Amino acid sequence: MSIAKTYNPKEAEEKWYSYWKANGFFRSTPDEREPYTIVMPPPNVTGVLHMGHMLNNTIQDVLIRRARMQGKNACWVPGTDHASIATEAKVVAMLKEQGIDKRSLSREDFLKHAWEWKEKYGGIILKQLEKLGASCDWDRTRFTMDPELYQSVIRVFVDLYHKGLIYRGYRMVNWDPEAKTNISDEEVIYKEKNGKLYHLKYQVEGTDQYIVVATTRPETIFGDTAVCINPNDERYTWLKGKQVIVPIVGRKVNIIEDEYVDLEFGTGCLKVTPAHDVNDYALGKKHNLEFVDIFTDEAKLNDNGLHYAGMDRFKVRKEIEKELEEKGLLEQVENYTNNVGTSERTGAVIEPKISNQWFLKMEDLAKPALDNVMDDTIKFHPTKFKNIYRNWMENITDWNISRQLWWGHQIPAYFYGDGNEDFVVAQTVEEALVLAQEKSGNTTLQLTDLRQDEDVLDTWFSAWLWPISVFNGINEPENAEINYYYPTQDLVTAPDIIFFWVARMIVSGYEFRGQLPFENVYFTGIVRDKLGRKMSKSLGNSPDPIDLMNEYGADATRMGMLLTAPAGNDLPFDVELCVQGRNFANKIWNAFRLVKGWEITATPDSDKISASWFEARLNQALVDIEENFKHYRLSDALMTTYKLVWDDFCAWYLELVKPAYGSPISSETLETVKSFFQRILTLVHPFMPFITEELWHDELFGVKDEKDCIIVAAYPTANDFDEQLIKDFAIAQQIISEVRNIRNSKGISPKVALPLAINQQSDINLEQYIDIITKIANLEGVTFVSEKITGAASFLAGKDECYVTLENNIDADAERERITKELEYLEGFLISVDKKLSNERFVQNAKPEIVENEKSKKADAEAKIKILQESLTALG
Repeated sequence: MSIAKTYNPKEAEEKWYSYWKANGFFRSTPDEREPYTIVMPPPNVTGVLHMGHMLNNTIQDVLIRRARMQGKNACWVPGTDHASIATEAKVVAMLKEQGIDKRSLSREDFLKHAWEWKEKYGGIILKQLEKLGASCDWDRTRFTMDPELYQSVIRVFVDLYHKGLIYRGYRMVNWDPEAKTNISDEEVIYKEKNGKLYHLKYQVEGTDQYIVVATTRPETIFGDTAVCINPNDERYTWLKGKQVIVPIVGRKVNIIEDEYVDLEFGTGCLKVTPAHDVNDYALGKKHNLEFVDIFTDEAKLNDNGLHYAGMDRFKVRKEIEKELEEKGLLEQVENYTNNVGTSERTGAVIEPKISNQWFLKMEDLAKPALDNVMDDTIKFHPTKFKNIYRNWMENITDWNISRQLWWGHQIPAYFYGDGNEDFVVAQTVEEALVLAQEKSGNTTLQLTDLRQDEDVLDTWFSAWLWPISVFNGINEPENAEINYYYPTQDLVTAPDIIFFWVARMIVSGYEFRGQLPFENVYFTGIVRDKLGRKMSKSLGNSPDPIDLMNEYGADATRMGMLLTAPAGNDLPFDVELCVQGRNFANKIWNAFRLVKGWEITATPDSDKISASWFEARLNQALVDIEENFKHYRLSDALMTTYKLVWDDFCAWYLELVKPAYGSPISSETLETVKSFFQRILTLVHPFMPFITEELWHDELFGVKDEKDCIIVAAYPTANDFDEQLIKDFAIAQQIISEVRNIRNSKGISPKVALPLAINQQSDINLEQYIDIITKIANLEGVTFVSEKITGAASFLAGKDECYVTLENNIDADAERERITKELEYLEGFLISVDKKLSNERFVQNAKPEIVENEKSKKADAEAKIKILQESLTALG
């Protein structure tokens, strides 16, 4: 059976992905094997595949494929997140296009539209991940609002409420006027914006005097209920006990005193708007001030805004500046730059607002989650994120878990009266009725008398249960799956959700399972372009991952993502990396075609050293690769694999064993080559699954049954190897490379056989490499000499000086220049080594083997310098 001249990624990808799925290779059920479990960070149902998803899921697939090949029961659970704010916004926009206002619909009707939208668009990203090669157990696909997962969320809320950890309170929140819901502190992004600082005049009651108050938000004067001064500010001693009149509003408010006021900022007089500023809220509570709400949910002025009622806050800001100036109440306006809170989801400027919300007490819950990360029970990769995590966890605040939306998990609180405290919390309305009757003492209450809280829970309140709820571990804590798959092994995620998700999953793991949710957290970096900018649609600098895979193939794109993707550090992505990935795939393909085209002879193999060397080199690489995986250095593991295949296998080993043109190869050698090729393919498979599976099934490797696939082939493990053999062979490689360099520099055809003489100073057994050197370097012969050969091109291979005599002699000047440059380099290198060895701190603190290595470097450099100096003298 012939093999195509070029690799066709599209054909291979469609064929083998369908084959893997059809034959159940991704499926996992509990058995006697060691489990290896990853839960996918569930992408939003609103999402489509972007470069961050590509990176994250490629890493997960590499880890899961490798574990599967290691004989573990690999289970990768996929799923999607309902994404309350983002999805509701999509549905509202869709309805608006149809001429339907959300407010005209009942909750039930709106949710019908939302579910229809989710069913139509919510699975797009998961289908795109199939093209990537993601080997998820698709039968386990979960959605955060699936019945089991929905019930898990409700059960947890009720449990935490009855433990006294969830409470309802009238608090200052971050209001997103575009999404029309509050959001958590972690969802507020502060951006530096250019604005103005307005100096307003407040008339002192009963006088003609004014004080000046500076503010960036003059539209909030309608909510002013005090002006605050620092009691130690001598400038304003005369104001104590007085009142001032709020401009335009005409409201008389008290002067209050508090050391919170910064003596150095602004005018030293602070307007206090308790209902619309976080710090003013604290002052309002402390001084028992009135709270005047001036904004609607859309951030328009309400009736308290007087003649500005119904106008947008930013339009009011422009208009009120004019009015204040006309009335002589504006002393000055200056340009001012400050940090403004914006919504992570919508980008809208946040409006501080007071409302009744639900909160989860976090202080006690956070303790085991903090301790078990700091003591490395749960390991972060890289460890630098431990300090960021600790800082947040040590300063954690109560979690605002309610959202003013309809799409999501509706809070299981049921009101039965008019008061804020007339409610009960239960899993079902039937249970709630019993509790309401007991709490109220009114046994005549009916189901129709109960009204469920309109709010839904924060999206992260379902996501924090993800490693547990995907195995139904909340509803059935002792079921076989949760006991087998939990805790999971590795979580791959981005550091920007370390607080939203990672920390909270750890909290829930210890609260609801009494143990960690995962053993390791691998933090990916941000994918950036060549200019260092974060890739985004808005900048137009992000390629479409699907387009990349269509052009270069999934394997090449996966490799391109991983080549420069160190854990926790940003990925400087360039499409050229995909080109490099494609070239690597072609290299493997062409190497296979070369081997497949060899004719066989029964003649015994005379070259044993090449196979011994590559066996040693392969095992050396396996040790490095294992160490890199152990420390989650996937980029390094890939690069080691890449060099092993491209350099050691293709450029050296295959060249060493390749028969002369038109000649056959011994069957013994071919079997060895095939064995090495299969081991290489299994090593490459986690990174490049499609091309490796395609080649695995070629007739060259023998007839296989339908389950004999590389996806479940044994992952190679390292055996003991001869390090000295690798070092000695490197000298032979160097000799070959230097002869080739001489050919290139002199313009000598590769077909011309050259003589080589070696003045050996080392104790290496070079004799065993002579046949190899002669064959690959195309030499007419190799002789060993004890004298220098004048007039010959010379070079050093380790400590041995080698000579190539050329018919027309060499260019003495050029050779002198070459040797001089090499001497300059070695002398500089020797100085740097001497500096290290003369540094007492280095010698005392470094490991003995490192010090010995430096001494060895010094001795080698000195020996080479001596030989080069002698060669230079011989040239005259």
